[in-house]
Amino acid sequence: MAGHSKWANIQHRKGKQDAIRSKMFSKLAKEITVSAKMGDPDPEKNPRLRLAVKAAKAVSMPKDVIERAIKKSQGGDAADYTEIRYEGYGPNGIAIIVEAMTDNLNRTASNVRSYFTKCGGNLGQTGSVSHGFDRVGEISYPASAGSADDVMMAALEAGADDVESDEEGHWIYCSVEALSDVSDALEAGLGESTESKLIWRPQTRTEVDLETAQKLMKLIDMLEEDDDVQTVTHNFDIPDAVAAQLG
Repeated sequence: MAGHSKWANIQHRKGKQDAIRSKMFSKLAKEITVSAKMGDPDPEKNPRLRLAVKAAKAVSMPKDVIERAIKKSQGGDAADYTEIRYEGYGPNGIAIIVEAMTDNLNRTASNVRSYFTKCGGNLGQTGSVSHGFDRVGEISYPASAGSADDVMMAALEAGADDVESDEEGHWIYCSVEALSDVSDALEAGLGESTESKLIWRPQTRTEVDLETAQKLMKLIDMLEEDDDVQTVTHNFDIPDAVAAQLG
């Protein structure tokens, strides 16, 4: 199988971990509140909320913060958020999908467009790059969950479609509709996963050089630091030699 992108494993934000953690908690809390407001406040009866709570637990978000986010959804003071997807091209034509949740569409659109422009990219129309990605469920496990062959067998028996494994861990893919069932079946055999979520999976990846990688990192940092942006997905990969230069 194709190797999983090592982007997430490149530690290029030294000294900013606390700020990143706080920002992550804030965005996860927003997703929990919106998920609970749109459906049932009981995670067992609301698949989207259950995934949001699981994602929060995976990064050790305190239980009281999770419960407070759910409770907020039932109050009259919960903000009305609109979910929107932006698509564009980063430096060297790298495809980027940005998913946001906002209470001010004009503000968010203006900010996202400015980030692309400042980093040598441009914002496109909806659908301009998403055709190069598949919308799928992704379930992550650490390398300690088992060998690549064992995880592959467990995944196929659970109803998954594909698996990627390397020294960092295992990533199991399935259809959007099957995510909850496949995740439950895997946990019965492999234990609790690190994360279960819906993603945009690139059909192909493009390796980038050092200069392009630096520009892309700057763009993604700017996007992820925006309070309205929930996820940023791309189709580039950084070769080991370039990653070593990034430090």
